[in-house]
Order: sequence, then C-alpha cells, then structure tokens
Amino acid sequence: MKRSSLLAPLSRDHHVALVHALRLRRATEGDLAAVVAGFLAFLLGPGREHFAEEELLAPQVPDACLAARMLDEHDEILRRAEQLGRDPRMGEAHAVGELLADHVRFEERELFPLLETALSRA
Repeated sequence: MKRSSLLAPLSRDHHVALVHALRLRRATEGDLAAVVAGFLAFLLGPGREHFAEEELLAPQVPDACLAARMLDEHDEILRRAEQLGRDPRMGEAHAVGELLADHVRFEERELFPLLETALSRA
C-alpha cells in the first residue's frame, strides 16, 4: 500500500521490524544469541527513533484508544526486549517476535490508514 510521504519512512521501518520479528519467531538454540543481539541493536537504535516519531504523531490519531494501544504496545515491546536481553530464552524470543509482528500489522492495517485520513484533512 502506498503511504503518505509523512508515514512512508515509518512503513519502511516496519519492513525491517518484520524481518526481525520473523528471525525471533524462527530462532533456534544455535542462533538465539545472534538473533537477540541483532534485534536489540535494531530496537535500541533505529527502533527507538521509530517509536519516538510515532509517539509524536499519537496526538493526531483521531481514536484515542488506538493511540493508547500503540503507546502501550511500544512500552511492552521495550520491556520484553529488555527482559530478553537479560535472559535470552527461546520461548520468549518467539513470543516477542509474535508481539512485534502483531504490533506492526496493527499499525499498518488500522492505525496508519486512520492517521493518513486525519492528516490529509489537516
């Protein structure tokens, strides 16, 4: 789907996040440490910037419940990633991968279309 110029960079970030989510969901004992390290490097660099940009857009979301969901999921992803970094476990890596993939899909399918409509009116 073609995104507005304001949201297109965030959608490109989502593609990278989905790659990390897939790697987390497919992690094995043999590659768990490397997969978690790669995810954390992404999350602490470009991922944190991405969350900050989306948080600046939150007040523009016409549905306060959806904006709150986005912010809550950001917090949960960061909290669980921190826990994963301290104690990398296969089951938790898979769960964080699912959480991240679900979050990206929520933003792309529900939040961003609503936000684009609101921004086009502004």
